[in-house]
This record gives sequence, structure tokens and C-alpha cells, in this order.
Amino acid sequence: MKRMRYNSAMKRLACLLISLSVALASPIPSEGRTQQEESELTARYLTILLNVGRLVVERNQPLINDPEQGDKGFTPDSFERDVVAEFRQQTGIDLKHLPPHLPALTKELLPLLLESGKQVVADAQLVINQRGIGYKNFIPATFGSQTSRKFSSRSRVTLKQTTLNPRNPKNAPDAYEERVLKRLATQPASNEPLAEWVDGGRTLRMMTPIYYSEDCLSCHGSPAGILDISGYPREGAREGDLAGAISVQIPVSPP
Repeated sequence: MKRMRYNSAMKRLACLLISLSVALASPIPSEGRTQQEESELTARYLTILLNVGRLVVERNQPLINDPEQGDKGFTPDSFERDVVAEFRQQTGIDLKHLPPHLPALTKELLPLLLESGKQVVADAQLVINQRGIGYKNFIPATFGSQTSRKFSSRSRVTLKQTTLNPRNPKNAPDAYEERVLKRLATQPASNEPLAEWVDGGRTLRMMTPIYYSEDCLSCHGSPAGILDISGYPREGAREGDLAGAISVQIPVSPP
């Protein structure tokens, strides 16, 4: 009974996943592509790949939180296999054999983001394989935050999960993200990313919104202030409310 309760709770917790259409990843012919177009395409692919990693963690949540099983077999290698398969399913692109039509920046950064996700899974092995504990706080949001920070520290691109009311202070929005999130909160739900060039056209800011689903509300819904299974107070959110966004920031050298 205890195991069933943990698994059920984890399925409800593993939410806030983005439903990006394959159209976002449709390849643009390499000829005639501007530097700005290549940066925007790269930002979209990075968002999709981060979301795919979150999805793989979500699918393995009952296994990760099984208190009776020790070695779960959810390793960096198994994570990579699942991510490669899912990314290919969503975009038609094989991460192990990147096609030549992709921008050079995309081909540089996708492997780096995949490797960052693998290292986050590797770092969590002691926690994941611990017996006697159900909830381990290795959920999609945790994975996404840690992977984003690891990736950002190794590249000139900043990748981030953010929200107006972050549970983790490290995910707090900067001034630009806060302004966009407030605007998104007043608009109809849409999975379309918002892209804008700032700093005189030298920096791409792209934000892809995330919305609460019904399953999210057991932890993020009403009554506001009541602690959820992870020990955080619920936000009092409703289905369809803006949960946050995945933010990408890419500086571009002038031509």
C-alpha cells in the first residue's frame, strides 16, 4: 500500500512537461539561413531536448521511487538510449549521427546538453538506488534545473527553467523573464515559443511556456499553502494556469 501511494504521488508530481510539436523542429534548409535564424533553430532544439530528458525521468518515476528495489538500472547509458529514441521520434533527428543540415551551433550544443543530462543522472545514482525510501526528489523539475545549470556553465548559452514563484531560488526569473512570464500569464495558453532579439540584435531571448495539467494540481493546486509530498506549500494553481517557462539566451557575435 505504501509503495502504491508513493508511485501514485510521483506520477502526479511528474508534470509540467512541454508539448512541443514536431513542426518546431522542422529543418530549415541550410542555404540562405541567417545567423539569427540558426540561433533561433538552435534554441528550439535545446528546449525540445531538455524537455525530452524531463520526459524520460517522468516515465521512470515509479522505478526511481520504488523503496523496495536497490539497483534500478536507470543509468546514464539507459537514460541516453531513451533520450536518443524519443528525440528522434519527436524531431526525426538522430543525436548520435547529427545531419549536416543542422546549424554548426546546434551540432555543438545538442551533444553538450545530452552529456550534461547524463552527468546529472550519474550524480544521482546513490539517491536513485537507495532502498527504504520512496520519494527521492529526483523528479523532472529537479533534473531539468540541474541539467540546465550544468549545461550553461559549460557553454556561452544560458538554459534555464523559470517561474514567477519558484520553489528553488536558483530558478528565479531575471528582469526580462519576469516581464515575459507576466505577459504570458494574461494570454491564452500556447505552446509556441516567444523569441526576441535584444541588446541591439546581439542576444536572442527565447521562452517556451509550460502550463499546469490536472495531474499537477495534487502538488501545485488548492488549497494554497498546504504542504505537498515534497514539503513545499501548494501554489493554489488551476489547470491551464501558467507554470513557468524554459528560457534560452544565446549571444551572437556581430557579422
